[in-house]
Amino acid sequence: MSEPNSPGESRRGAPRFFVGCEDDESEVLEDSMRTDMELYEDDEDTDSPPERQIVVGICCMMKKSKSKPMTQILERLCRFEYITVVIFPEDVILNEPVDKWPLCDCLISFHSKGFPLDKAVSYAKLRNPLLINDLNMQYYIQDRREVYRILQEEGIDLPRYAVLNRDPDKPDECNLVEGEDHVEVNGEIFQKPFVEKPVCAEDHNVYIYYPTSAGGGSQRLFRKIGSRSSVYSPESSVRKTGSYIYEEFMPTDGTDVKVYTVGPDYAHAEARKSPALDGKVERDSEGKEVRYPVMLSAMEKLVARKVCLAFKQTVCGFDLLRANGHSYVCDVNGFSFVKNSMKYYDDCAKILGNIVMRELAPQFQIPWSIPTEAEDIPIVPTTSGTMMELRCVIAVIRHGDRTPKQKMKMEVRNPMFFDLFEKYGGYKTGKLKLKKPKQLQEVLDITRQLLAELGQHNDCEIEEKKSKLEQLKTVLEMYGHFSGINRKVQLTYLPHGQPKTSSEEEDTRKEGPSLLLVLKWGGELTPAGRVQAEELGRAFRCMYPGGQGDYAGFPGCGLLRLHSTYRHDLKIYASDEGRVQMTAAAFAKGLLALEGELTPILVQMVKSANMNGLLDNDSDSLSSCQHRVKARLHEILQKDRDFTDEDFDRLAPTCSASLVNSMKIVQNPVGTCDRVYALIQSLTSQIRKRMEDPKSADLQLYHSETLELMLQRWSKLERDFRMKNGRYDISKIPDIYDCVKYDVIHNATLGLEDTLELFRLSRALADIVIPQEYGINKVEKLDIAYAYCLPLVRKIQLDLQRTHEDESVNKLHPLYSRGVMSPGRHVRTRLYFTSESHVHSLLSIFRYGGLLDEEKDQQWKRAMDYLSAVSELNYMTQIVIMLYEDNNKDLTSEERFHVELHFSPGVKGVEEEENAPTGFGFRPASAENGQKQTDPGSLEDLSRDETDRAVPLSEPITIQRRSPLIRNHKTGSMEVLSETSSSKVGSYRLFSLCSRQVPRDEAKWIRLRRLLHGALHLPSGNAAQLAVAQTGQRVPRRCVLERGGSTHEDHQSSVSHV
Repeated sequence: MSEPNSPGESRRGAPRFFVGCEDDESEVLEDSMRTDMELYEDDEDTDSPPERQIVVGICCMMKKSKSKPMTQILERLCRFEYITVVIFPEDVILNEPVDKWPLCDCLISFHSKGFPLDKAVSYAKLRNPLLINDLNMQYYIQDRREVYRILQEEGIDLPRYAVLNRDPDKPDECNLVEGEDHVEVNGEIFQKPFVEKPVCAEDHNVYIYYPTSAGGGSQRLFRKIGSRSSVYSPESSVRKTGSYIYEEFMPTDGTDVKVYTVGPDYAHAEARKSPALDGKVERDSEGKEVRYPVMLSAMEKLVARKVCLAFKQTVCGFDLLRANGHSYVCDVNGFSFVKNSMKYYDDCAKILGNIVMRELAPQFQIPWSIPTEAEDIPIVPTTSGTMMELRCVIAVIRHGDRTPKQKMKMEVRNPMFFDLFEKYGGYKTGKLKLKKPKQLQEVLDITRQLLAELGQHNDCEIEEKKSKLEQLKTVLEMYGHFSGINRKVQLTYLPHGQPKTSSEEEDTRKEGPSLLLVLKWGGELTPAGRVQAEELGRAFRCMYPGGQGDYAGFPGCGLLRLHSTYRHDLKIYASDEGRVQMTAAAFAKGLLALEGELTPILVQMVKSANMNGLLDNDSDSLSSCQHRVKARLHEILQKDRDFTDEDFDRLAPTCSASLVNSMKIVQNPVGTCDRVYALIQSLTSQIRKRMEDPKSADLQLYHSETLELMLQRWSKLERDFRMKNGRYDISKIPDIYDCVKYDVIHNATLGLEDTLELFRLSRALADIVIPQEYGINKVEKLDIAYAYCLPLVRKIQLDLQRTHEDESVNKLHPLYSRGVMSPGRHVRTRLYFTSESHVHSLLSIFRYGGLLDEEKDQQWKRAMDYLSAVSELNYMTQIVIMLYEDNNKDLTSEERFHVELHFSPGVKGVEEEENAPTGFGFRPASAENGQKQTDPGSLEDLSRDETDRAVPLSEPITIQRRSPLIRNHKTGSMEVLSETSSSKVGSYRLFSLCSRQVPRDEAKWIRLRRLLHGALHLPSGNAAQLAVAQTGQRVPRRCVLERGGSTHEDHQSSVSHV
């Protein structure tokens, strides 16, 4: 505000603020709060100027007129020299006729619950004051149908919608057809997720319905009650009474924008957490809802102007959804103020005072001119000095702990299956995938019918078919309900039936077409997997400025403030597998400190990335190279003798340390398979004995599994692993390891014998088979990596380029950002959640794509040696790319950009290996010139732990067992303990994530070279320094990041590895 003696404001400084009130209220209000009649009666005795005062009347419910924002604004409005404010008492508004209401020249009146809008309209007709907010338009604001109509007429973008009017007089507007995952409203189809809003704007019971693929159910929004604004409900059916607007759900990444206009040329905007996300209202230390002012784009300011003028509401609030690069208006609230913003109170009072004076001063012959003030917004300052600004974080993350994946194949010829195949368009491509509950129910109905028909027959062929149908029925009946997240049926058309697999089958094979039915189940994210993902999400905050200290510290975390203030451009992508999507949702829950169920988070925060093969890959369409690799792998592992030097050369041409070590453990592949098969037979025998024990009748295993289901798992592997010709199916080795790892971790309390021996041998075999399925030599590895993740690598390239090029990002409004450091900081984060195949492939690209030369770069060689020592890419494996920029450097300078690669092989294995590779922790702290260089915006470790010392890489590390979910207080560390079982072998942890910096004297400034024919590079002409990370057990070491040309004091501690 300008000084009190500036034009247009009171020279005396005392506010002229009056309340029209009843006699019995006057004692409380004291002499300063007087009725308008007393004001004019005592006019001669006051020091007021001789010019007539302009009276601004406030006509609204007392709850609104006495609110803090209204009081703050009216106090400032009264500082105008010629303005007096009169508040209409609520009792007068409700009980007195309008001709007895106080007189005023300008009226601020607005509707809220219980307010007699009709009387206010009559008063305006009677007295004809200047209206700040038009009263007749407030009838329209109370009806969402009218609001949307007006918005459409003004050409303002809003979500696609349809109105369902349950009005007997308008039967053509009441056509509703509800499907499993959609509704059809008067011919307009809305796929879930969609929003259902009551047409009455006063009814805040808005429902969001989720698709079955995300878990179904609905989120029920309501007016804030305490700390909640919504609740999740399993109910998936829409409401059957009342009239509603149905509209497309807009993915806003979990935040809403509230816009507040004061006239057509002023708009204040705030971001808040979406009430639909988890229903938890974020509140500050004073109990106020946490909101962050944001800057509107030029287009959004135009929208604000249009809304203000269209609804004729000078003071007006509306809701904005930022989605898919556009802004949509989804609600207009009418008169509303910003809470807890002194700057807004100043601005609002000044604008309102200027409007009143501009309109009324001439007719009252009051000398007044509009004060001129610069309204330019200052340029947001960039970070300075040697500290570099974090611009982009890209992470590719494997899903969390899951149940074993299972699969069953059977050939079917029954006409009912062919009818089902045709019904859902299977003949178009020859393949059909059934995941929806309705589709799975149809398969179950057919199965039950066939089993009833086969019940009377007893020959062998029918018995085999019957057993498979029984398994199909059992799997489909699991859980008591269907969800496409955990089961699916695939049908493939075979025009000549299933090809024979042996000469013995030639006689039994039937002629004619058939369908290959493949049932897939299991592979669900376990509760432990959810914990892993959520804890890693919390730990991931340490990657961002202000994330030091206890990684779960809240609310003083830079990442959370970045995100809430729109300075964090976050997108989360996941493949279409349920376990991957739920991992992404759980990670987002931990990263952004959300609460509640995962389904709302999944729908709003996680984008499906199954387009263009970005994160998905159809295992049925393997490349010819991968088929050749699998065949050669199968051939090498079928030899009943110890591995020879020739076998080592053929199977491990890359000389991977972990692969060579596993081959030494296995020695004779067929002999090891014999032992594994015998152990599986022993295991199934033990489970059968347990099932015969009455004490085990109701035994519940982990994740609601039963002994019967466990036996089915192992019996199927027992049948499939050893084929009819006596040879072993090498492709089953990963499944065997998968199952035994699951049981050793989660079902160790059963006390089954020899499970650890089975685990050890199957892991050694799996450590050969799994990585080599993605290529045996370098050429094959790159060929297969291309097939899997070239779209992903190209997307990463675009992410890095757009970070450099895109300056039209949403940023914090600097004028309102008190207490927020670096309001101009903007970070782009892209998180890609996928399965093991993409992680293996991406690592192959980094290792063998010619990024750097091992022979010329010792640091890169150490990094490759580390990767070579990693035997398994376990759950929650992460590959992270971080891009920094020094805005003080020239755009063409070698020192402008800095890139870091970070890697973690995920959760700790069941057994702690003696030769497990070790690392240094995520960007440990160091001393420079003997002094700790701390910076609140940096990522450096600031702890002073005595154990924080340099330790040689070869020094053995002792791993301390800890209780479940202990948070690591080591600043900057990424170590996470996810779950601990009661048995010793049941404990496992996340590896720590760490990075080291390229020393200036060792690698100088390394250009980020062409990667796989230009699949990944920074913008042309801009070089990047490359720092590469190593991960293992955390061994904290002190080193200062080299930024903008600073040098390291301790060269030994500046070595990096991946």
